[in-house]
Amino acid sequence: MASKIQTAPDEFRDHIATVDAEGKRVWVYPKKPKGNLYDYRKWVSYALLALLFAGPFIKINGLPLLMLNVVERKFVILGVLFWPQDFFILVLAFLALTVFIILFTVVYGRIFCGWVCPQTIFLEMVFRRIEYAIEGDYTKQKALNKMPWNGEKLLKKSAKTAVFLLISFLIANTFLAYVIGIEELQKIVLEGPVNHLVGFSTLMVFTGIFYWVFAYFREQVCTIVCPYGRLQGVMLDKKSLVVAYDYGRGEPRAKLRKGQVRTQGDCIDCNQCVQVCPTGIDIRNGAQQLECINCTACIDACNDIMRMIDKPEGLIRYDSEEAIAEGKKWTLYTPRVLGYTAILVLLLSALTTLLVVRDDAQATILRTPGQLYQKTEQGTVKNLYNISVINKTNHEMPLTLRLLSGEGSIQVIGSDLVLPAQGMAEGVFFAEIPKDQLRGMNSKIEIGVYYGEELITKQDTKFLAPAR
Repeated sequence: MASKIQTAPDEFRDHIATVDAEGKRVWVYPKKPKGNLYDYRKWVSYALLALLFAGPFIKINGLPLLMLNVVERKFVILGVLFWPQDFFILVLAFLALTVFIILFTVVYGRIFCGWVCPQTIFLEMVFRRIEYAIEGDYTKQKALNKMPWNGEKLLKKSAKTAVFLLISFLIANTFLAYVIGIEELQKIVLEGPVNHLVGFSTLMVFTGIFYWVFAYFREQVCTIVCPYGRLQGVMLDKKSLVVAYDYGRGEPRAKLRKGQVRTQGDCIDCNQCVQVCPTGIDIRNGAQQLECINCTACIDACNDIMRMIDKPEGLIRYDSEEAIAEGKKWTLYTPRVLGYTAILVLLLSALTTLLVVRDDAQATILRTPGQLYQKTEQGTVKNLYNISVINKTNHEMPLTLRLLSGEGSIQVIGSDLVLPAQGMAEGVFFAEIPKDQLRGMNSKIEIGVYYGEELITKQDTKFLAPAR
């Protein structure tokens, strides 16, 4: 069993790293990170940023890759159009996503936060790097903020603010494109803000929010606002993969002195892991700290020091608390993981089945209110119906109606039904059935909606007739 961690007084447990004893915010000045894992994160961020900004322009069967139009209650996911009538499918998809997030977190901890989360990518890989380029590394930033206002400070602060606002405006445009669609966003740009005051005002509001988040609020999004970070204590356990300090190997920590025979642990108390941390924590205080986003900056910093003092890398590494405490390898398969996996498979199977059997259109057929029935000289009975059809595809569909249950005919009143792409059509029609085909005063009939010879949806409805 590894020895217990030896640390300074445990005051860090009383407050988060970015708040001091008086409750005031402590501004974090992280040292510019470098290392293999940081380079890998950069390449991952480049790919994800490219996908994010290209996403609104990507079409699948004429529909966007992703659009969440709350105003028009129209949602497109991977080129598949969903309406409020598909709410049960979206709920099932949300449940499957929730179980996947829990399963992923139980296994891999907060890797999502450090590698994939948009907040981390934009802050650490975009805004922070711009700040380093304009103001310099953390020591120069501290000096710049402390110095009185002069030409240099005014120039650097103005340049940083201008670039931050420009990028925030670009992000706001991109996110708005995912809500209203790239075509509607182009109208706002080309036709001018005067003709689209609501859309332009929304764009400006989100630009201000993004600027405030990345210029000021920063890491507090992860520790104060984000519910995913708050739920880590529930989802993680000692078998989860986290960024952890091997206290069995590192303790007792002590400064490195030349010519001295070292009897202490491998940690030389250089504080490099603390200086590079974007949330200001000391990873040596234990894994699963609320503020830790598993960004691996401390791993790179520690590995660099270990190479300099000719010690093995991995004093800080991806591992589980159990593996470090017991000196064994991390294992993926645990009863908890297998249980969540089974639930996820069931949810995905149900979701796939619903998507496969989902109709391209959805019809609502109701008898016209206030109307009974009409008897004809030919011995038939007529009922008047209203029909409303929603198109879940991206192409126009001329429709025909057919009676599927027994003999009879349907006559559409007025013009033929033509269902516009991603739209809705309404109409009125008569259903006419021979009296001898009816059973009682209230019969059930089935009406099919056809696109050419393809049955796209069908619905049961009631048919009223006189008593025999």
